[in-house]
Amino acid sequence: MAVRILKPNPCALCHLLFSKRLRLSTSTTRSVSQAPTSSSFSSTHVDALISIFTKRPFTPDTPELTQIAPFLTSHLVESVLNRFHSWKLAHTFFNWASTQHGYRHTCYTYNAMASILSRSRQIPPLKSLLKDIVQSRCSFPPGALGFLVRCLGSAGLVEEANEVFDEMRLKGLCIPNDYSYNCLLEALSKSGSVDLMKKRLNEMHRFGWEFDKFTLTPVMQAYCNSRRFEEALSVYNTMQEKGWVDERVWTMLALSFSKWGEVDKAFELVERMEEQRMRMNEKTYCVLIHGFVKESRIDKALQLFDKMRKAGFTPDVSLYDVLIRGLCRNKETNKALSLISDMKELGILPDVRILTNLLSSFSDKTMVVRILEEIPEEEDDKTVVLIYNAVLNSYVGDGLMDEAYHLLQMMIRSKSGTDADTNNFIRVKRLVLPNITSFSIVIDGLLKNGQLDLALSLVHDMQQLACKPNISIYNNLINDLCNSNRLEESFELLTAMKESGIEPTHFTHNSIYGCLCKRKDVSGAINMLKEMRACGHEPWIKHSTCIVKELSDHGRAIEACKFLNSMIQEGFLPDIVSYSPAIGGLIKMQELDQALKLFRDLCSRGHCPDVVAYNIMISGLCKANRFAEAENLLDDIVLKGLSPSVVTYNLLIDFCCKNGSIDKAMAILSKMSGEGREPNIITYTTLVDGLCREDRPDDALLVWKEMEKKGCPPNRIAFMALIHGLCKCGRPITALRRLREMEQREMKADSFIYIALMSAFLSDLNLISAFEIFKEMVDSESFPEPHDKNYSIAVDAISRFSNDHQTSSGIQVLREEGKIPTHGF
Repeated sequence: MAVRILKPNPCALCHLLFSKRLRLSTSTTRSVSQAPTSSSFSSTHVDALISIFTKRPFTPDTPELTQIAPFLTSHLVESVLNRFHSWKLAHTFFNWASTQHGYRHTCYTYNAMASILSRSRQIPPLKSLLKDIVQSRCSFPPGALGFLVRCLGSAGLVEEANEVFDEMRLKGLCIPNDYSYNCLLEALSKSGSVDLMKKRLNEMHRFGWEFDKFTLTPVMQAYCNSRRFEEALSVYNTMQEKGWVDERVWTMLALSFSKWGEVDKAFELVERMEEQRMRMNEKTYCVLIHGFVKESRIDKALQLFDKMRKAGFTPDVSLYDVLIRGLCRNKETNKALSLISDMKELGILPDVRILTNLLSSFSDKTMVVRILEEIPEEEDDKTVVLIYNAVLNSYVGDGLMDEAYHLLQMMIRSKSGTDADTNNFIRVKRLVLPNITSFSIVIDGLLKNGQLDLALSLVHDMQQLACKPNISIYNNLINDLCNSNRLEESFELLTAMKESGIEPTHFTHNSIYGCLCKRKDVSGAINMLKEMRACGHEPWIKHSTCIVKELSDHGRAIEACKFLNSMIQEGFLPDIVSYSPAIGGLIKMQELDQALKLFRDLCSRGHCPDVVAYNIMISGLCKANRFAEAENLLDDIVLKGLSPSVVTYNLLIDFCCKNGSIDKAMAILSKMSGEGREPNIITYTTLVDGLCREDRPDDALLVWKEMEKKGCPPNRIAFMALIHGLCKCGRPITALRRLREMEQREMKADSFIYIALMSAFLSDLNLISAFEIFKEMVDSESFPEPHDKNYSIAVDAISRFSNDHQTSSGIQVLREEGKIPTHGF
């Protein structure tokens, strides 16, 4: 597909292209800082001035300067400026000349100084020079203005370039022509000022200037850089129509397509360049190949690589590296190996990076051997180890732990020249001793594979080679031992680690500390805390919380509190998270006052209890019927700057509902809403149940309606609470409607709901409805089990239904079907 076929909608600027041409006189063709040849001074003056200003110390009132000053011309000053190698000397001379009687700088001397400052990236003096130019009211021909704009643009002063362009024009100091505008567009393009560039383009058209390739090339570059695809393509198509597309434009668009991920279009442009007999440079080939590989289009990258070679360019090892890496990533290993063969034919040796990339893609033994054979004979052992480590990494990554372990053993045995086990593995022409990274790769892989004992055996092999495990190996092994509850071995490894001169890290200590905490080994954990304190290591909160929770859950809350105190004595302030399970444990042991004391002591120890701790305490006080204290804690939460959670309010509401203080519960609900806490399904369910307990079914239904209005959908528990409550309030018909609604939502009721409904209908002497509910209960296989307290109610109902002529036949059918008990009737 040709690029032209895309046919984007032309941007507004392209409607302005190639209007009537209006050329202002450009007889002054000097666009740089060179002045016309003059015989008013000799090279002697230039040499003398250079000598005076480079001599140290420089004296501005030297007699030689006084003698030369009358001969100063702009041509002389420009020539001297261009001879200086130091911008500071040039600037000093320029400022001195500015003060000489009868002399005045011209656009060419200003431009010479601007060029020097721009090349030296001297921004402050360049800005100061710009002010002098404007204040001097020096006239500039269009070419000189273009040169100045370019100097400013290359120094990054695009905004200043744009302003001086306007000032020159508005003050009549220059009438810009197409060249001046082209220079400005180039500066704007490089800075990415696309919108301002479009404005200037429209301005050119308004003044009658016709656009040429030098106008549109920077415009297209700006669109490409800003990823404005349609506009860039529009400019390109216009340039193509005019025959202005050259190698630079082709390359620019091809590179942009590559950056945009449009690999096929970029490749098409390359082919069209070939048709037009245009040639890309080597750098462009390399950039495009990198871009194609990045976009996972290795097919096009290889085609371009072939074109590059046919064009006479010799790829370097880095380009082969990029291609081989891309092929390995795509699992095209045969093509990668083919490139290795190409390299050998060209006399290019594959480096370590290429070989390691290849080896990382193979786990097949035959292929590994083939690649290892490519290791140059002259490579030193350190480099070869890196390559073998890549093989080990590949095996570990593919889960081939046996292969990784055996290869490492072969490397270990290479010290003695032993060939043991190689028949069952691979034979290679050169083996080297493993380094610490080799061991680390395999040990980590074995640990992840659950082969802890085999990993530990490698530590012994390391010691045989006088290769000391590093801190990472020790830490990983100790951590795995602790996770396997092999605490004694982890201590042995810790001792070996210290003896080898490696200091434990916080990870080392916390691995062992965590194991001690899981074991609920209080004395061991405290001893480890002492060692950690000596090393300046902090215990991890999760481990401290773990031991406190484990102790508290097993009825050892007092011991948990003592452990927390021991932590404080060792200089570690336990986190508030660690206190919560201890408080909860004390409450479970009926030690409520001790729990409250611990809770109150937290602030004095530098802690403010969090909402979780408050909730645990409020729950304990409510269960002990100490509601006033629980309510005080709610106020305390607010005073401490915390926000009570929904759980906090639910605990208090639940207590009030269960203790007949339903109005108090409703007041707490109102307070809850006032604090911006939305009630959840538990809140509403608790209130519904409480209102029904107080025989207020209508209020319960209002709460239910409010719940649905607030977008809180009822769950199975909520439905059953309402149905059961309505039955208790003698409203079985309303309760039945809710049961049907519950069933429509595909929720199944428990047997006690059927029992409640049946009992309510029986109380209303509505035997037919009661029997229907009974039958539903039986058909849904929800008949109470003999150990259920509702079993006797169901049995009594069977007797009652059996003795009534309206329901006796139905009961008889259920008996014959074996769906209800038959004994005792």
